Amino acid sequence: MTEAIEVLTNKVAACQKACNTCFEACLNEDHVQMMAECIRTDRECADICGIVLSFTQRESRLLPELITACIKACQLCASECGQHDHDHCQACAKACRECEAACQTYLDSLA
Repeated sequence: MTEAIEVLTNKVAACQKACNTCFEACLNEDHVQMMAECIRTDRECADICGIVLSFTQRESRLLPELITACIKACQLCASECGQHDHDHCQACAKACRECEAACQTYLDSLA
């Protein structure tokens, strides 16, 4: 595994974990209805991160397209979570921004 792939997989796995943690914590908030969009973006981002991890392991030719989708999911999730003051939301937004940067760096390395 190249260093670029290793950095990518570490950031994607950390993002997936942060999104899942945020999703679970949002479900336990007092005003869960207000967290609906946060929960939705957490789930979508975590799912895409999981797909990226799977396709990275098999060195799929579809990886660049999936990484592009992951960047978009991370942007949406970071934007949504960044609006909430909860620690889990702020941690998720940070992990999403780091994942987005790692994904972009990886794509740039392919050019």
